[in-house]
Amino acid sequence: MQTVYTVLILLLVVGGTRLLAQLLPLPLPLIQIATGALLAWPSLGLHVALDPELFMLLFIPPLLFADGWRMPKGQFWQMRWPIITLAFALVLITVVGGGAFIHLLIPEVTWAAAFALAAVLSPTDALAVSAIAQGRLPKRLMSVLQGEALMNDASGLVAFKFAIAAALTGSFSWMDAGLLFVTVALGGLACGIFLSWLLGRIRAWMIQRGWDDPATHVVLMLLLPFAAYMLAEAVGVSGILSAVAAGMMQSWVDLLPRQTHTRLLNRSVWSMLEFAFNGVVFLLLGLQLPDILKSVSQHAGDGLWRSSLLLFYVLAVYAVLLLLRFCWVWCYWKLSVRVERWWGIELGGKPGEPILRLSAISALGGVRGAVTLAGVLSVPMLLGDGSPFPQRDLIIFIAAGVILASLLLATVGLPVLLRGLPVASNDQHELELRSIWRRTAVAAIHMLEAEELPSGEQVDAEEAAGLAEVKARLMAEYRHQLDPAPDSGEARERARSLDLADQALRIKALRAQRLELYRLRRENLIDDETMRKVLGELDVQEAWLTSKAGRWV
Repeated sequence: MQTVYTVLILLLVVGGTRLLAQLLPLPLPLIQIATGALLAWPSLGLHVALDPELFMLLFIPPLLFADGWRMPKGQFWQMRWPIITLAFALVLITVVGGGAFIHLLIPEVTWAAAFALAAVLSPTDALAVSAIAQGRLPKRLMSVLQGEALMNDASGLVAFKFAIAAALTGSFSWMDAGLLFVTVALGGLACGIFLSWLLGRIRAWMIQRGWDDPATHVVLMLLLPFAAYMLAEAVGVSGILSAVAAGMMQSWVDLLPRQTHTRLLNRSVWSMLEFAFNGVVFLLLGLQLPDILKSVSQHAGDGLWRSSLLLFYVLAVYAVLLLLRFCWVWCYWKLSVRVERWWGIELGGKPGEPILRLSAISALGGVRGAVTLAGVLSVPMLLGDGSPFPQRDLIIFIAAGVILASLLLATVGLPVLLRGLPVASNDQHELELRSIWRRTAVAAIHMLEAEELPSGEQVDAEEAAGLAEVKARLMAEYRHQLDPAPDSGEARERARSLDLADQALRIKALRAQRLELYRLRRENLIDDETMRKVLGELDVQEAWLTSKAGRWV
């Protein structure tokens, strides 16, 4: 029962911190870490013992799966070169350079453990950056950070697992590790893609037979990341990359017919789970901090483990990571501009951009987050021979400190660097949306024109006239979408205000219907089943109108 109480408390606190974030001008992860540390205070005494393998299985697959699902594939392909170099080349440089620095700075941390710490510090968190920047980041840079965060989660954690294996066995070969990395990476990708495709075929088969209950399909998709991870690990390939590939593939497979309600339910469920999982991970970090501090402070006999020295370790490691990232990004953007100018190959740079400033923004944008935390908390307690893992508490402390330092510096530095930086206009995006709506409206009109009204002796004139009126009204609504958009800003603003007024009136009308429905139920004029059915239809209509308003934003 204690475990159940702890889980319920953590979920309640996660929801409470989201409300608290509305009042405090701090990133949500910082609030959650501080709250977790407060809960672990002796007077409250909430302690959670973590099993590293169980922690990795519970948190890593769904978080990476959600990242893969959400990643916009078109933008990923457009910015593929900077994303690939950041997600793989920079990760390699971070593991080698950062690991060597950590070992030289702290000789007590073995080479393998130092490389493991550098590897787990290489993944970045684009969601935290987006929350800090509040939509002021240039669109191209935000796309790069999102794609990098997705790919370096996988590459960093795979490198982390290799380093942990080296620490456990005491042996390591660059050649063998390189070949094995390619094998397990390709195998993990293939495993995730195949399992996601197989689930899509199973769901399509179920839909053809009328088994299209949304809850059943959502449960199957909730189990997919765990199945992809466990199957890949069972066959000896990367479960991390398998979960990522399953998420990216599922975003294509999910475009199945007759699955509107399933998609609505699935998005809501995954949004809730992603929020809860991220929140619980940061709360667990806060809960572990007092024990970690107590453990590392016990080694203060010769003065090496003084608090000031521990703080110096954290700041030194983060400074090196920041410097490596800044230098790599700056060199890449400078090179990409020259390559595009010489050979016409688009690598993601753009002449005239403030490269130094964007490089600094990108460097600060490398915020460490939930994946880094989940990975470092999965460091095993014991080595293969049964001895304690070397400096495990110090490794977790440094990782936690780097997460905090990256969040704090980004919170302070990004708004300063973004001040006065022109934000890309949304005009191109609006034009693309209008074009898509026009194309879909044309397809609907062609269908309505080809649709023949029922005729014959069994259809009376009144019914035929009613059907013709319905068809004409629908075609008029779709033709309204084909009207050319006004050119002037004033005309566009007028059209926008009229459309929003129309949507506001429709929403008020729906809410009036809902209030009347509540009154009828309170007076026992309708039963619960009827109320739920009508209420569900009203909610779907209001959700559609609310999402439609986003077209004008």
